[in-house]
Amino acid sequence: QVQLVESGGGLVQAGGSLRLSCAASGMIFSINTMGWYRQTPGKQRELVATITSGGSTMYADSVKGRFTISRDNAKNTVYLQMNSLKPEDTTVYYCNAALFSGTGYWGDYWGQGTQVTVSS
Repeated sequence: QVQLVESGGGLVQAGGSLRLSCAASGMIFSINTMGWYRQTPGKQRELVATITSGGSTMYADSVKGRFTISRDNAKNTVYLQMNSLKPEDTTVYYCNAALFSGTGYWGDYWGQGTQVTVSS
């Protein structure tokens, strides 16, 4: 069974920084794209940033220049460095991985979510 476990959320003042981590574990054959999404209650989940196994990245316009996504393929871990945080960044952040499991299943896996709260 594959699990994605996030950590690093919390409360920070506007202008501050947080670093989110997400580790994938279990029977994993290979991981393609990993990413971070966020969702506010009542709204659709939105992409924050993604990174391929080769290191190509993509960011939402709202976070470009402030957030940096990276990954450690050896550890099956993806990170999101969030700088210059704004109150509007407050929400739950979810980790995602598109992977091929050891049981032969290719699909999307999600973490349980981590709360980020930015106070003004």
